[in-house]
Amino acid sequence: MARNDKSTTITASSEFGVAPLEAARHSATQTSSQMTEDAGLLRSQVRQLSDDTQGLHRDSQLQEWTTRSSQRGKTAPLALLTHLSELGFSWRDIARMLGVSVAAIQKWRQGAGIGGENRRLLANLVAACDLIATHYFVDEIASWFEMPLVRSIPVTPIELYAGEQYQLLFDYASGHTDPEAVLSQLDPNWRQTYASEFEVFRAEDGQMSIRTKG
Repeated sequence: MARNDKSTTITASSEFGVAPLEAARHSATQTSSQMTEDAGLLRSQVRQLSDDTQGLHRDSQLQEWTTRSSQRGKTAPLALLTHLSELGFSWRDIARMLGVSVAAIQKWRQGAGIGGENRRLLANLVAACDLIATHYFVDEIASWFEMPLVRSIPVTPIELYAGEQYQLLFDYASGHTDPEAVLSQLDPNWRQTYASEFEVFRAEDGQMSIRTKG
């Protein structure tokens, strides 16, 4: 009889112990599953919000640039050229970013007339400098334009601007896109394109030069 009572006690204990344990495990599984689902949903929402915010930021940059360009366009072309020179830009780099010859720049400086389209391009460049210097605290902006995005890769903000990659230029200036990502958007194969035994460096005279690596 004692043996039966003991057996009954063990069975009862097992029944009352296993059920809550299994229920707890099931509840934990459900909780983990729900957390995974919620986290995945939140991640998707954050990605969407990031994309929307990026689009809004880019649109506002371009809109501000347009507004600043219109304002700068009221200034005499010679004054705009003088301003760029005072910022430290060479006539060669100004000509390159405007898509004109150095000879054309020299003629404008000597008082030759400048067409409406070239005046707009000139105002655009000054406005871009205004925007970058104002929002992204870039000092000595001309030398910043000359600085390679990535060490030993001959791509600078001058190349971005001259290639009409204005959005990439502003993204790079803002710091929201890292330099290698900018290069990848410009040229997905940039590592192969610029693979070389040489590297770009700034010489003692301040000009960008090339030397053998190592």
